[in-house]
Amino acid sequence: MDDATLQFYRQNAEAYARREITSRDARLTKFLALLPKDAAILELGCGAGADSAEILARGYDVTPTDGSPEMAEVAARRLGRPVGTLLFHELDAVEAYDGIWANACLLHVPRDQLANVLALIHRALKPGGAFYASYKKGDGDGRDTLDRYYNYPTEDWLRATYAQAGAWHELSIETGEVRGFDDAMAEMFFVLARKGP
Repeated sequence: MDDATLQFYRQNAEAYARREITSRDARLTKFLALLPKDAAILELGCGAGADSAEILARGYDVTPTDGSPEMAEVAARRLGRPVGTLLFHELDAVEAYDGIWANACLLHVPRDQLANVLALIHRALKPGGAFYASYKKGDGDGRDTLDRYYNYPTEDWLRATYAQAGAWHELSIETGEVRGFDDAMAEMFFVLARKGP
């Protein structure tokens, strides 16, 4: 991950934790519906732990992780369980997870590294496993007003990048808007994919 972006989250963990985001509920429901009740779920970039808390509340188990030790500590307090510190390129699991949830985090992966990170995620999924991620829409990388890096993909670029990462049995991309930590509305891609059998 871009160092300035990682430092932003390390320095703003407590402020970030005070935000409550409920706009992802329908997408989380759709993702969980693809999984068995005893699913092994990995969350990448869990932030303050809101999504992991919701996954637990719905009766599933989850392994939450974040690239920022400070954010992982905040999430661990919220969840009452350990939260691992994991940078995306450190993911070394092989066919270990039924589902991987990566809400609003892979959008910070540099464009030239995203295919490699997606390949690691593909490898970590069991055959038929489900994978969710979201990205801010755009046409080339850049930074927001808080100096955070974004890969800002087009839909075509995103589809091509996923294709480089492995065989996906299904890949759907929906669009919508969310209000970010910078209080600006952003057009988003919401990607739900299934690993081929």
